[in-house]
Amino acid sequence: MSFRAVIFDLGGVVMDSPLHLIAEYERELGIPENHVNRVVVDTGPEGAWSRLERGEIDLESFYPAFDRECEAAGHKISAREMMRRIAEFAQPRPVMIEAIGTLRRERFRTAALTNNWKGDEIGRRAQQLGDLFDVFVESAVVGLRKPDPRIYQLVCDQLEIAPEDAVFLDDIGRNLKSARALGMTTIKVDSAGQALAELGDTLGLPLGEAAS
Repeated sequence: MSFRAVIFDLGGVVMDSPLHLIAEYERELGIPENHVNRVVVDTGPEGAWSRLERGEIDLESFYPAFDRECEAAGHKISAREMMRRIAEFAQPRPVMIEAIGTLRRERFRTAALTNNWKGDEIGRRAQQLGDLFDVFVESAVVGLRKPDPRIYQLVCDQLEIAPEDAVFLDDIGRNLKSARALGMTTIKVDSAGQALAELGDTLGLPLGEAAS
């Protein structure tokens, strides 16, 4: 199969995963693993996290709203402290940056498709990566967030490709499911090395350590 584009999630793919930082914070508080993620999923599109990522509320409104949702689900957290940690420690992964450059030199179109928010360092850091990509789609800018099928179609439209022409990398299974339903080839990212090995095999192109 011939592909024309590669679409990357940012956090957990091109940048360090915020999921590890959230898990560490949960352990420090002594609350159950995945409590934060369960609140995000259970509160659905109208929850504070989803509204933040669609750009409908800012961080100052998000903090107390998400604190209330977590407490209602059985455990207290400080959303402000959690988001501070995410913003401070999430950094770009050099091996991914190098691979994106290789893809562009090999004439693949590249896109970022990220659920993000406005107003802190991680948002600014993500935006600084914009020049790496032909297309840069942020949930907080377009008012849609993964796994809404419309945001996948939007990035394909901006790339001027069909979904079948793309490989999509994300670290969250439910985000990949929607992409596959549209016809994209997907790769679940557990580590940068694993993901680039799979991507290289899919494209027939040495990437990451295989390229050196």
